[in-house]
Amino acid sequence: MSYAKLLVLEVLYYMAKYERRLNGDFDSLLQTLDREILSGSISASFQGGSDFSIGDVRCSVRVYERYSWIGSNRLAANITLVGNGNDLFLSVISSGGSQAVFFKINTFGESAFTDKIAKIVERWATR
Repeated sequence: MSYAKLLVLEVLYYMAKYERRLNGDFDSLLQTLDREILSGSISASFQGGSDFSIGDVRCSVRVYERYSWIGSNRLAANITLVGNGNDLFLSVISSGGSQAVFFKINTFGESAFTDKIAKIVERWATR
């Protein structure tokens, strides 16, 4: 299956969103995301996270922030990873890239951040 068919990247209500079902090791994907996001941008930072499990089902939430040179502002990516054994579901939502007060303009940074994370995931999935 091609990258274009696997990538679900949509801008809805002025946010960039990527979701993907995967098969593999939960910890490996989480560690890869952390390492690649933080090393991929000089301004990227880890803002916080949460881990939870019920029985065999695990859920990890991570929030990363970086500066958008295009938008001249900071934006955040919220990542949720849910796993039951090797059956994984990942959701990435980026927001905060606008400079307007009452409506959002200049959301290029949000889409770029989400796309960068999507590419990390796709590389991990095809390793």
